[in-house]
Amino acid sequence: MCGRFTLTVSLKNLLDHYHAEDTIPFEYMPRFNISPTQMVVAVIHDGDRNRVGRLRWGLVPSWAKDEKINLVNARAETLVHKPAFRVPLLRKRCLIPADSFYEWKKTAAGKQPTRILLRSQKLFSIAGLYDTWMSPDGRKLSTCTIITTSPNSLVADIHDRMPAILHPADEADWLNRDNQDTKTLLDLLRPFPAEEMRAYPVSSLVGNAKNDVPECIREITADK
Repeated sequence: MCGRFTLTVSLKNLLDHYHAEDTIPFEYMPRFNISPTQMVVAVIHDGDRNRVGRLRWGLVPSWAKDEKINLVNARAETLVHKPAFRVPLLRKRCLIPADSFYEWKKTAAGKQPTRILLRSQKLFSIAGLYDTWMSPDGRKLSTCTIITTSPNSLVADIHDRMPAILHPADEADWLNRDNQDTKTLLDLLRPFPAEEMRAYPVSSLVGNAKNDVPECIREITADK
């Protein structure tokens, strides 16, 4: 699964990457330990342009009886078989900007939190789905889920899943609402090349969602 990630790039970097407008409807700040149920930055296409906003991480399907359903991840291999994901796959796709994610590697000494990022240290886009649920009293809740896929050779040594990171050239195809060809969409959800990524151990600070500080991404040495 993917249960923690970061987004530490500047606002200019974020908006430039997605060719978005120069204003967004919320206060943007770097995040070093983003966790489920929190608000996350997301990108959708409204049919005319890319829009950057926020969604709550943990998808609540529009047809749910209440908001207790909280689908943090969606497996790429079963999207077309799960009622919560079938319609969003065709109509409500989004990008979740990130510049790294965390997984916990099993070691003889216990689980070691590990930061995984691009060698270039650049921003990347995780494929996501979103939906809007309405409560009986008319309150709207817009939520999202992160799609995961099988791991590449780098991540496989750490965890058995990884987020479905899209190649930059595929981001527009994923957001294109006119694209409803399931096979074409699923073909985009392949493991990102291991040779373009790196991983390093980080502090156990990331295990607590309250710790959203730069120290979370700092590389630690074996003797610490």
